[in-house]
Amino acid sequence: MDVYPPRGLGMPRLRPPGGSSRGSPFISCGRLRWVQSILTQSSKSQPDGILCILGIDSRYNEGCRELANYLLFGLYNQNSSDFEKTGFSEEVLDDIIILIKSDSVHLYCNPVNYRYLLPYVAHWRNLHFHCMTENEYEDEEAAEEFKIASFVDMVRDCSRIGIPYSSQGHLQIFDMFVVEKWPIVQAFALEGIGGDGFFTMKYELQDVSLNLWNVYSKMDPMSLDNLLSEDLVTFEHQWTSFFANFDTEIPFLLELSESQAGEPFRSYFSHGMISSHITENSPNRQPFVLFGNHSTRENLNAGNFNFPSEGHLVRSTGPGGSFAKHMVAQCVSPKGPLACSRTYFFGATHIPYLGDDNKLPKKTEQMLLSQVYAAVVEAVLAGIACYAKTSSLTKAKEVAEQTLGSGLDSYELMQFKAALRSKMAFHIHAVNNQGRIVPLDSEDSLYFVKTACMTVYDIPDLLGGKGCLGSVVFSESFLTSQILVKEKDGTVTTETSSIVLTAAIPRFCSWLVEDNEVKLSEKTQQAVREDECFLGNFLTEGDGAYLYPSNPQSWPEEGKVHFFSSGLLFFHRHHGSIIISKNHMNSISFYDGDSTSVVAALLIDFRSSLLPHLPIHFHGSSNFLMIALFPRSKIYQTFYSEVFSPWQQQAKSGLSLKVVQEDGLSVEQRRLHCKAQKLFSALSHPAGEKRSPPKLLSAKLPELDWFLQHFAVSSISREPVMRTHLPVLLQQADTSSSPRMENDKVIISIVTGLPGCHASELCAFLVTLHKEYGRWMVYRQLMDSSECFHAAHFQRYLSSALEAQQNRSARQSAYTRKKTRLLVVLQGYTDVIDVVQALQTHPDSNVKSSFAIGAITVCVEPLSCYMEHRFLFPKCLDQCSQGLVSNVVFTSHTTEQRHPLLVQLQSLIRAANPTAAFILAENGIITRNEDIELILSENSFSSPQMLRARYLKYPGWYEGKFDSGSVFPLMVQICVWFGRPLEKTRFVAKCKAIQSSIKPSPFSGNIYHILGKVKFSDSERTMEVCHNTLANSLSIVPVLEGPTPPPDSRSTPQDNSGQQECYLVFIGCSLKEESVKDWLRQSAKQKPQRKALKTRGMLTQQEIRTIHVKRHLDPLPAGYFYNGTQFVNFFGDKTDFHPLMDQFMNDYVEEANREIEKYNRELEQQEYHDLFEQKP
Repeated sequence: MDVYPPRGLGMPRLRPPGGSSRGSPFISCGRLRWVQSILTQSSKSQPDGILCILGIDSRYNEGCRELANYLLFGLYNQNSSDFEKTGFSEEVLDDIIILIKSDSVHLYCNPVNYRYLLPYVAHWRNLHFHCMTENEYEDEEAAEEFKIASFVDMVRDCSRIGIPYSSQGHLQIFDMFVVEKWPIVQAFALEGIGGDGFFTMKYELQDVSLNLWNVYSKMDPMSLDNLLSEDLVTFEHQWTSFFANFDTEIPFLLELSESQAGEPFRSYFSHGMISSHITENSPNRQPFVLFGNHSTRENLNAGNFNFPSEGHLVRSTGPGGSFAKHMVAQCVSPKGPLACSRTYFFGATHIPYLGDDNKLPKKTEQMLLSQVYAAVVEAVLAGIACYAKTSSLTKAKEVAEQTLGSGLDSYELMQFKAALRSKMAFHIHAVNNQGRIVPLDSEDSLYFVKTACMTVYDIPDLLGGKGCLGSVVFSESFLTSQILVKEKDGTVTTETSSIVLTAAIPRFCSWLVEDNEVKLSEKTQQAVREDECFLGNFLTEGDGAYLYPSNPQSWPEEGKVHFFSSGLLFFHRHHGSIIISKNHMNSISFYDGDSTSVVAALLIDFRSSLLPHLPIHFHGSSNFLMIALFPRSKIYQTFYSEVFSPWQQQAKSGLSLKVVQEDGLSVEQRRLHCKAQKLFSALSHPAGEKRSPPKLLSAKLPELDWFLQHFAVSSISREPVMRTHLPVLLQQADTSSSPRMENDKVIISIVTGLPGCHASELCAFLVTLHKEYGRWMVYRQLMDSSECFHAAHFQRYLSSALEAQQNRSARQSAYTRKKTRLLVVLQGYTDVIDVVQALQTHPDSNVKSSFAIGAITVCVEPLSCYMEHRFLFPKCLDQCSQGLVSNVVFTSHTTEQRHPLLVQLQSLIRAANPTAAFILAENGIITRNEDIELILSENSFSSPQMLRARYLKYPGWYEGKFDSGSVFPLMVQICVWFGRPLEKTRFVAKCKAIQSSIKPSPFSGNIYHILGKVKFSDSERTMEVCHNTLANSLSIVPVLEGPTPPPDSRSTPQDNSGQQECYLVFIGCSLKEESVKDWLRQSAKQKPQRKALKTRGMLTQQEIRTIHVKRHLDPLPAGYFYNGTQFVNFFGDKTDFHPLMDQFMNDYVEEANREIEKYNRELEQQEYHDLFEQKP
């Protein structure tokens, strides 16, 4: 049952948790681990923690804000919308201090921003909140003192502290005296509430900005999403502007200069570099546009393209002063990793077929260059694919060179191969998020975007002319993903994937510049309209058709298609006319999926005789083209009405249109149709709605969806995953159904929680009332140990339990045999992942395979969660972790409707584990059958969603390599054994008095829980005792005999305790055994003290009156008489006491001392035993 928190403090509700802006919990934990890795590097000067202070308390330091934005997914960006409508001041929302340690995080915040931060941080490991409650925060002075005290507590255990002083691109000289002037750091020196001295004198400070910049540059799914949705969109826009320049200048294209053509790239780059404050002089990271023979090696390597020449025009940069036949262009992101270069052509790269089969087109410089360029494109993409698999630049270069050679062979350029390969250069560069080249062989380069580039320099005029045609360049930015996979035989292999980020930038383009080429294109379109055209009768025409090549390196081209009875003409504004006659077709098929929402595809299998009449990028190994007609377009409708029937009828050429179903499509045809369908889905949107950028991006990069699944796993960690689990991690398996558990496995149900959480009561309830689930074995932790959980003991228990189970099964028939279940009950500060890893790392593989965890349930007692304010007990939140825990049982405050404490805790745990089931069970007693089924589930833990979450949140868990981190504050568990009974009233009074003695942080000496088995002087029965200090609850119940763990082979107190059958476990902070024993002695029967002898001076007035009353009637000495009220002598003197009162008092003292001496003698003869003394 979920209880949702009220909106307190007048807060409006933000975006729902788990929205795209908040990122994934797994990415968040991964980013935190990257930052923490700075603290675990083997260096003498590594800091103990990284301190991040926001807002006025750090004088708005940009380095701190950048670190916070990295960890909180841009929550504190200036354009963040989360805080805009809250109505709270910036000073309140920025009131945050984060201290990151190697295995934990301390976070100071206030009750206002706590709720905004919670969805971003609740899943962090070993998170400690320093936060007041809403009521406490109303006192402004107390709130300020609490902030200072929290800051002092956070850094108490550090000696060296790292400061994120500078933000990326704005490196400042680190000055610790500037840090000392930060308001919260100044407050550290305040007397009384501060840290007793100046912060910079007590701690050694160091700047960790450069280390953090390296971390920020590592690509993860969130930064990749930002790259794709922001940087790539801007980058593609520059290319759109570049093409727009050419399209508007088509009539005057010959007069276009390099300066004019490259202006969009140059402005984009130079403006970005101005604001980046980092210079990059590498020629590989500079934009350029060079025409014709001005693109030589010397010009490409000049390294400065900021001031291009106005004198290099298309008209004059070709061979012998003629017009340029091609150009090379490169665009570079100034503050990002993206860059790509292309070679485009001036003039047609093919000659349309005009019906003359005997006349082969003459090869031109454009055709030659385009063939070399096509080979270069294939070589670069082959090099990228090789590098993605091998991470070897040498192997990638070899593959690229081989592919280039085979490509030149396929275009019948064998005679030029040697000359061209000697002028070839291939390289791959890793680039960080600031656009700076970093070493490719560094360990972190795996997470960086890379650029692969091939250049063929100074291509000679291979058609017989003299001089140089210029160079051909092609490069792409790509990202690789590599998952280490552990096979069944123990070997580790790699599963790789890659994505070319700049693939949507057109790889092939040409413009018709010569008059005779333009006239030829126009003549072609007119010729096919004539009555006696070789293509037969004109049928229809329309825009919006897409021509798909079989070449996977090429993009579809959108243009206008003209249908004829014996062929078709496809016109593209850049490539001109492409004519496909039925004489060049082997077959022609049609597929429309029998649906008006499916893209109609015309599938053309053509003969190799058509290749000379096609642009180079429409060549492919399979001689196949596809024309896609999108539903609801005009050409889609007219095709059915004007073309479909005539083409279905037998034509003179003997070809007819054949309709095929989906199962009749080849793998390649299905791939192309899928791409077309994705593009149609992305481009079509309901009226009034905007086009979906993610859909369009997915259509442009068809491999993107698969890569993102792969990268989501690989970017988390370098720990290997099991081969059998890989489909689940990549979400290839069916995640809706849980796997069935094998019948012969013993199901382990784990119930855990902090001390006092009623886990034992829940266990007793399950075992007593639910025997229909099978035979129960119960493992309880060793309470008489200093450790909450001991993995070796648990493993030994599993071995002995399996042996006992096998012996029992051998004696029983299959009919009478009951399924055995193991219930593991752990109450303490145990991290659940340690229990899971104890099973995973069992030394006996047979034992490991015989047990399977069914479900993990955590019990939560709301009163036992917070040590003070909102500072949680150690491991409280980690015990509710996503991927491990299926159920959270709340064991108090369940009878009151929406109790504020319960509501607050449920919102906290829901943020940490969105998938857990919430169960209400007052004092561990469950009232609903469905809740019992959840706790005793056999497959909840092994469900695909849980398995994937475990791998992403706990890298290395399957092999026991995940470090759960230390318990903080350190909770000491002291077990004391004794053999004497306690005095019940004294013990109860002592327990009840503990709550009033609880001290604030650092909590030294606090006792939070007392557990154990004791005897009281008023009974012979052994009683089980459980005291919870914060709830101030004491439970004393007779011990119920039940299953217990096997004896531990370690040396336990029982081994040498003789008759000491009682024990108590004290759990608290910084406890000492002697002080605990002294406390306990006061609960036992006290040793009587020797009485001191009396003297007259020790007599009290009461004793004197008693003596007087007893002896005032004794005989009087001579000369005295008693008048009834007073004693009178002969002289008339009166007194209230008997004249012999001194003697009476001495007699009284003597008599009392005789009694005392007798008592002391008897006391000495009595035997007294200390509580901890062994019985004889």
